[in-house]
Amino acid sequence: MDGNYCSHLPIDYYELKAVDEFRKTNREEPLVYETLAEIKMKSGNVDEALNYYKESLQFALNQNERRASSSSYNKIASFYKQLNQPDSGIYYAKKGLVEAELISQKKTILEAAILLSGFYEQKDSKEAFRYLKIADAYKDSLFGAGNLQAIQALVTKEEEHQKEIEAANIKYKGQLRQYALIAGLTIVLVIAFILYRNNRQKQKANKVLEKTLFDLKSTQSQLIQSEKMASLGELTAGIAHEIQNPLNFVNNFSEVNKELLTEMNEEIAKGNFNEVTGIANYVMVNEEKINHHGKRADAIVKGMLQHTLSSSGVKEPTDINALADEYFRLAYHGLRSRDKSFNATMKTNFDETIGKINIIPQDIGRVILNLITNAFYVVTEKKRTASEDYEPTVSVSTKRSMVKLK
Repeated sequence: MDGNYCSHLPIDYYELKAVDEFRKTNREEPLVYETLAEIKMKSGNVDEALNYYKESLQFALNQNERRASSSSYNKIASFYKQLNQPDSGIYYAKKGLVEAELISQKKTILEAAILLSGFYEQKDSKEAFRYLKIADAYKDSLFGAGNLQAIQALVTKEEEHQKEIEAANIKYKGQLRQYALIAGLTIVLVIAFILYRNNRQKQKANKVLEKTLFDLKSTQSQLIQSEKMASLGELTAGIAHEIQNPLNFVNNFSEVNKELLTEMNEEIAKGNFNEVTGIANYVMVNEEKINHHGKRADAIVKGMLQHTLSSSGVKEPTDINALADEYFRLAYHGLRSRDKSFNATMKTNFDETIGKINIIPQDIGRVILNLITNAFYVVTEKKRTASEDYEPTVSVSTKRSMVKLK
């Protein structure tokens, strides 16, 4: 099967082939159906997507694979979240949380808790806050960044405040029973005083609630960012496979040089200096190739490290050409690590007069990465419908320009 034929196959062709193969062995793989559901969801086939999600869940339950069933519950909950059906989403997210807790699957617990926190945000702030606590606890164990102590302190403070309000209400009822025996103006004055005091307490409670909700949203944003960084970390980890290619070149050329140097010693001993000169030239050419591929591996590693670092928020002098080149290659290798059939021509045209500019390299790098990744997807999709002589090509260029300030 050649490359042109593969590029015109439906996106779910191999997943369906996998389903057929599993059926031949009387075993259904939940992950295959889950993948098919995601493909259908992205292509707009909502009903088919839900059917595949439910098939994935059913096979996972039949095979008692709690890891798969908890994931399927969460996927279905996310499905209903996209359709703005919170009640159904809450039902499946809770199921996913229970399944994940039975096997202590931290990542799936985190996903279920985040979903439940989001569902309850507009319905029940206390429930939203409770699930956010669960999510934050597991986020700390997974990602190492913890707000758990701060949230626990906030919850403790809120619980103490609720106890104060409850005690005040009890005191109010006791006073009301006593003042019921007092006639006329005394009762009116007492009630007015109590109403005034309750109003002040409600105002204070509202301020505390507003601060709690603000902290809730802030922590939720941090959780979402941490989840994104975890996904980005998984992406760059996959690129590590691409490093093997330049390292293989380095190893191969090193072995060739070793053999050439051995041959050179033999020719020196024979006095054949013309042969020695030729062998030396071969060695120098190989050394240049070793150096080239070594730098290539180094650039891939630096790109991955830069990509996974959290933004410092501080601008620093940065070579924009080098940054664009690193993320250009990072985007290419990232797609190659997930799809070996992917291929595209890469072209650069950098203005060497730019020098270094003050930017936040992590943030600008991620912007460049997203733009270039989108460009690769566009040219790849175009190849499927374009003529056979179409060659997917992505170009990146920089140019220094002067802007007059008025």
